[in-house]
Amino acid sequence: VMATVKGDVHDIGKNIVGVVLACNGFDVKDLGVMVSCEKILSAARDHKADIIGLSGLITPSLDEMIHVASEMERTKMNTPLLIGGATTSAAHTAIKIAPVYSGSVVHVLDASRSVPVTTALLSPDQSGNFRTENEVRQEKHRLAFSGGKRKPTISLADARANRFHGGWETYNPPVPEFTGTRAVRHQSIRELTNYIDWSPFFHAWGLRGVWKNEEKILKTQNPEQAAEAGKLYLEAHEMLETIIEQNLLKAQGVFGFFPANADEDDLVVWTDEDRAMERTRFHSLRQQIAKDSDKPHYALADFLSGDTSTRDYLGGFVVGIHGADEWAEDLEKQHDPYQAIMAKALADRCAEAFAELLHHRARVAWSIESPHQFSQEELIHENYRGIRPAPGYPAQPDHTEKPLLFDLLEASEATGVTLTESNAMHPGASVCGLYFSHPESRYFGINSLQEDQIEDYARRKGLSRAECEKWLGSWLGYEA
Repeated sequence: VMATVKGDVHDIGKNIVGVVLACNGFDVKDLGVMVSCEKILSAARDHKADIIGLSGLITPSLDEMIHVASEMERTKMNTPLLIGGATTSAAHTAIKIAPVYSGSVVHVLDASRSVPVTTALLSPDQSGNFRTENEVRQEKHRLAFSGGKRKPTISLADARANRFHGGWETYNPPVPEFTGTRAVRHQSIRELTNYIDWSPFFHAWGLRGVWKNEEKILKTQNPEQAAEAGKLYLEAHEMLETIIEQNLLKAQGVFGFFPANADEDDLVVWTDEDRAMERTRFHSLRQQIAKDSDKPHYALADFLSGDTSTRDYLGGFVVGIHGADEWAEDLEKQHDPYQAIMAKALADRCAEAFAELLHHRARVAWSIESPHQFSQEELIHENYRGIRPAPGYPAQPDHTEKPLLFDLLEASEATGVTLTESNAMHPGASVCGLYFSHPESRYFGINSLQEDQIEDYARRKGLSRAECEKWLGSWLGYEA
């Protein structure tokens, strides 16, 4: 029995695992997405499941997985539990999930590992050794976590004192050609195909390497995977033509610019150019891992001027691709799971391509890029100025910042994209983020957040410390 846990809508990886297992003789019951703990455990009992598999992409899913494991323990189940998905890891599984369940809990890295793992768990000859080895590996993760093998950190005050300084004394931020929002309700899918980064598409299918668009080849050390990627690319383009000819997918987006300035680690959006009345306020987090003295401790707020007399601006966007879920469901009913997965995988690529295209338009509107300045390869490699960090990702891992962005852009009305209770976007083929124009703005990672910053962050957001710890659990540098 497999499911994407409650609050999460992403299922491409899970679906690929399901197909791989089915092709290897396993009877797979896929419960779909946003599945409650009660439904998962009920289905496992009804089907007398040998194994339960949980999947999730967004970080709140990790807590839901812990909840499912706890309920399995409470109800005295002993069914092996598999954990997978982009947000999961062997370390988190060992440290947070395995301790709450006395049965076997195994992290599965990707679809290629699903058959060996399930086979070993169910094999009378292999099961004992496999489970023991899994427990030994997990104990090593726990010992490493509790044994002080963590990178040294500094206080929030010291991190702020070592912030990135944007050269505001001499730097004048660009002024966008408009403020407010612009909706894109009928974006051409064909235009989006010019902005697709194909490498992640192949990664979703377990084919590792870098796609070279001009050569139409996957650069990899594995010739068999390169050949498979070539076939997959042709099949993907056939499906894209079908999508375009039959209008099977609909792309909608919205983007905008707003007067904004930094206030310590917050991003203040103003109602107008007077910059006297707040419209909304985003909250950034600051790096706290100790660094060499010449390397700053970044927060996204560093890329906005803190002086309200400086006319600086913050941008934002939301894009969504509609129709893939319904189409994939029809394909499933036609007993064609391969095409169903392909449909969702291409919708995901189109959503990312739409984000790339809209960011290009935003930079042109900001006068920091000309319309034809960069090639497709240069855009994919982000050779341009500016960044578009997304809530829930390394530079700002807090998903609760998404509702602020959606409200500011009136995104659901403009795009049809909505948020689940865990702040996952629906449909799954959706992307959102902020735009920064500073020439030295860059992506960075937040990790090992300390108690002083969580206390400060909770105060700024008007949440309890416990709520912040729940949403930022994977990024905490202490035991909550």
